Amino acid sequence: MKTSTQNRKWQLLAAIFCLSGTLVLAACGTQSDGDDTSPPPDYAQKLAGSPPQLAAIHEQANELLDGGLDAFNQRITDVKGFPAVVNVWASWCGPCRAEFPHFQEASANLGKKIAFLGVDSDDDADAAKTFLESNPLSYPSYSDGDQSITDELEANFSLPATAFFNNKGERTYTKSGPYTSTADLEADIQTYAVEGKTG
Repeated sequence: MKTSTQNRKWQLLAAIFCLSGTLVLAACGTQSDGDDTSPPPDYAQKLAGSPPQLAAIHEQANELLDGGLDAFNQRITDVKGFPAVVNVWASWCGPCRAEFPHFQEASANLGKKIAFLGVDSDDDADAAKTFLESNPLSYPSYSDGDQSITDELEANFSLPATAFFNNKGERTYTKSGPYTSTADLEADIQTYAVEGKTG
C-alpha cells in the first residue's frame, strides 16, 4: 500500500513536470523573434505621396548604408523639419528581432510624417542582410561596426535601443530595451519625437 501511494505521488509529480515543460515551450513558441511568416505591411501603398525628404528614405528601404557617424548625422540634418525615430538593432539580438514587427507597423502607419532610420550595431553584415531579407523595413539602416553611432546615441548600454529626435534635429530621449507593442512605440513617438518632450 505504501509503495502504491508513493508510485502515485511520483506519477503525479512527473505529470506536473511534463505539463509545466509543455507550457513553457508553448509560451516560447508564441513569442515572435521577428522571423515569423506574417507579411510586412504594404509599404508602397501606405507611404505613397510622402514628402521628398521622407520619400528619399523610403527609396533606400531595407538597405544597409555605409558612411558611419558622418553619414548618419548628415541624414538627421537632411530630415530637419520632421521628427525622427532611430532604432538601434543587431541580427544576433533576440529582443531586437522580436520588436521588428512593431517598427514595421509604426513606420508604415507614420512614415509620411516621421523619419524612421535604423542603426545595425556591432553586427555581421551578411547576417544582417539575411535577417532583413525576411524582415523588410520601409527605411534603411546604417552599418555601425565600430559602434560610433551607437555611442553617439547613448544606446550602448543594451540592445535594442530607440532614439527620438524632434523636428529641429535635437535628440530628446534614448530608450533602452525592446518595445512589446506597436501602441507603446507610437505613444513614445508622439511624446518624444512629435511633441519633443525630453526623457
